[in-house]
Amino acid sequence: MSEEKSILTAEEADRLLGAADGTAALLYLYIRRNGGFAPAAAARELKREEAEIVLAAKTLRRLGLLEQPQPPAEKREIPEYTADDIARRAVGDSGFTGIVSEAERTLGRVLSSNDLRVLFGLYDYLGLPAEVVMLLLHHCVETYQERHGAGRMPTIRYVEKEGWFWSQQGVLDLDAAEEHVRQEKQRHELTEQVKDVLQIRGRDLTATEQGYIENWLALGFGPDALAVAYDRTVTSTGKLAWRYMDRIVRSWDEKGLYTPEEIEKGDRRQGPAARRTAEETKQSDAKKMEQMRKLAEHLNGREG
Repeated sequence: MSEEKSILTAEEADRLLGAADGTAALLYLYIRRNGGFAPAAAARELKREEAEIVLAAKTLRRLGLLEQPQPPAEKREIPEYTADDIARRAVGDSGFTGIVSEAERTLGRVLSSNDLRVLFGLYDYLGLPAEVVMLLLHHCVETYQERHGAGRMPTIRYVEKEGWFWSQQGVLDLDAAEEHVRQEKQRHELTEQVKDVLQIRGRDLTATEQGYIENWLALGFGPDALAVAYDRTVTSTGKLAWRYMDRIVRSWDEKGLYTPEEIEKGDRRQGPAARRTAEETKQSDAKKMEQMRKLAEHLNGREG
């Protein structure tokens, strides 16, 4: 491996070691070396089953170390329906006429020919039921206005992109769509509460920050517990140090402490003497980097 591709940041090492997944760590090194991976090829080179590689890739995505897969571009294009195609195939189709009426009401405008093409594609090509497309429209408007301000409306491309995501996630009936929207709203609300706890206001989270928060929420920590972790982090370091706070949270996860009450009883390390000094933190980082280098050498040895 070239030196440039083999170097891991301390943050990457923290995430990999915190996951305690050797296959995920090896796969990450493989991806850094090759610039990508195919499950079958990676399984052969890493002496793993393909199913293990697929699971490891999911772990890396959860850790924010691997982007979500995107289908080939040709599979993400709505067919080029003509106005005549849409009119002919939609005649007598109350489902699609309902979508059109709801879209014009929700978006507050008369639909263009491209709007109709995209909506018909979601309905006809992706097979999303009419009630799912309508819920998708409302969801897109709500999320767009939360991010960009009341009264702002999403483009049809925004709706199309979200429709593809729903299709890929198997959100193909009303029950699944309602559950998906519920979970998205809950995740958004919790994330906003955590942002408030961390004193982050007036800006969006970076991808790395979003990854940390999503991982903490996925572990089962709520805003109240993360407020305790934030307080200890700022008291010890004088700032919001994400890696330091992540170590605190993961130490509680290892002990099974998830609420402020459990933390108070099970982790009473309050005084400065009990907290890591800057030197201890530096030594810990160096140790973790050394572990990752050994993993890289192990991988090289297999290839040799």
